[in-house]
Amino acid sequence: QVHLVESGGGLVQPGGSLRLSCAASGIITSINAMGWYRQAPGKQRELVATTIGSGGSGGITNYADPVKGRFTISRDNVKNTVYLQMNSLKPEDTAVYYCNAFIKSTNNFYVPYWGQGTQVTVSP
Repeated sequence: QVHLVESGGGLVQPGGSLRLSCAASGIITSINAMGWYRQAPGKQRELVATTIGSGGSGGITNYADPVKGRFTISRDNVKNTVYLQMNSLKPEDTAVYYCNAFIKSTNNFYVPYWGQGTQVTVSP
């Protein structure tokens, strides 16, 4: 059984920073894409950032327009962990942030897994 466990959420003032972490555990042979999504009250879940491949300089990253230049996604393939560094936070970044990962199953298909979510609140 595979689990994704997020950490690092909390309350921060506008302009502040937070770093989210998401660690995948269980029987894992390969992880393809990893990423972060968020869902604000009354809104649909939306993409924040994803990273595909080996991560770092060898991976392909993608960011939603509202977070470009402020958020940075990174990945540690040894630890099966993905991070989201969030700088210059705004009140509109307030949401529950969910980690997502596509992990190879026993039949060699990549299956999406989700974390339980971590609350990020940006408020004076």
